[in-house]
Amino acid sequence: MDIKGKRIYDTMKKMNFIRLSTTEGEKSGAKVITDEIKAMGLEPVFEDFKVPCYEIVNVKLEITEPKYMLVEAKGYGYSGNAAKDGITADFAYVEAAEDIDLIDAEGKIVLVSNMGYEIYERLAKAKVAGFIAPSGGYFDDPKKTDLDERMLRKGHITYGQIPGVSIRMKDAVKILKTNPKKAKLTLEQKEEEGDSGNIIVEVKGTKHPDEVIVYTAHYDSVVFSKGMYDNASGSAILLELLRYFLKNPPLRTVRFIWCGSEERGLFGSKDYVKRHEEQLKDIKLCINVDLAGPIIGRDTAIVLAEDKLCHMIEYMYKEVGHPMGLRQDIYSSDCIPFADKGIPAVNFVRYGAPGAVSCHTRNDVLDVISPKTLENTARFVARFSERTVNAYMFPVERKIPDDLVEKIDKYLRKKQLKED
Repeated sequence: MDIKGKRIYDTMKKMNFIRLSTTEGEKSGAKVITDEIKAMGLEPVFEDFKVPCYEIVNVKLEITEPKYMLVEAKGYGYSGNAAKDGITADFAYVEAAEDIDLIDAEGKIVLVSNMGYEIYERLAKAKVAGFIAPSGGYFDDPKKTDLDERMLRKGHITYGQIPGVSIRMKDAVKILKTNPKKAKLTLEQKEEEGDSGNIIVEVKGTKHPDEVIVYTAHYDSVVFSKGMYDNASGSAILLELLRYFLKNPPLRTVRFIWCGSEERGLFGSKDYVKRHEEQLKDIKLCINVDLAGPIIGRDTAIVLAEDKLCHMIEYMYKEVGHPMGLRQDIYSSDCIPFADKGIPAVNFVRYGAPGAVSCHTRNDVLDVISPKTLENTARFVARFSERTVNAYMFPVERKIPDDLVEKIDKYLRKKQLKED
């Protein structure tokens, strides 16, 4: 089987830079992929779309009473703007932001232990003036770690915009030790739209051209991160699979989609299914590759489809001698918008062992990734593809179990958005 780990690794080297959504870095990442496709003699389609983006102009967090403290802070994207001269208010630590924590929280700047949709909703209903959310670990070295840059999603701001900042966990502890009474939060940001896009190319099936298997991987990264593990690895593996099918024409059509702006909220895959809704009926399966390559780790298949596909993969990895994990569940990646439309999916992932690889940090680098592990994963995906793409009858039923549909709906917050 002509699958080369070194070639995958060399492609990743070309993408070894920050590829944040809507920036020149993301555009450069798209160019690397496009140039690789053109070198194979194909002409990819680039479908552009708009993505909300923000620029923090000014942010400042001060504890003003009883002891003054200036705290390093990053503004939450899309959390709006504080007053021009900042918001000064009473301070409260609201722990888990349960109802009992929020009885007297109205009009206060609150520190929460963590931030999620439910917590944000409760803060909004409690009418807090601003929020502070810690990130990272207490023992992080500020010289070696970055303060998280976070943003609110659509599901948050349906409840309104609350000005908020992210601070280091060590600073959160330091603040609470002073028994703070008042705080001042200054936040100014520009909220606008930027350009992103999907790269699409396909190899027509020789016998069943109207039956389509879609391959997805996102090529953007997060702030600070060169995103070798997440997800230059998956993007490069898709290029290798494309090369394989060009040399070994498939019976069914294989369509490759490199998705932009996944890290912002699956914008690329959401745009694709919305734009191509009429053609979705032809798609039999989505194969998503997101996270691959760590030297110390374990391959895992996460199946968003019927039990039979789990059994098929289990028999296959035992047959070919490819150790891996397997579970039937949803996976937070570009498979979700397809599954939401009733298209079964399988995600091929190689989870790094704890401490063996870093995700969503400046430490997501090539050093802990090897051509051998990339090749092992790519070979298994290619073998699985051969069995399904070239099957006499397509073996995967176009159906998603009810329990997984419920999980997808919960992930996409359909009930909450409908109520709102």
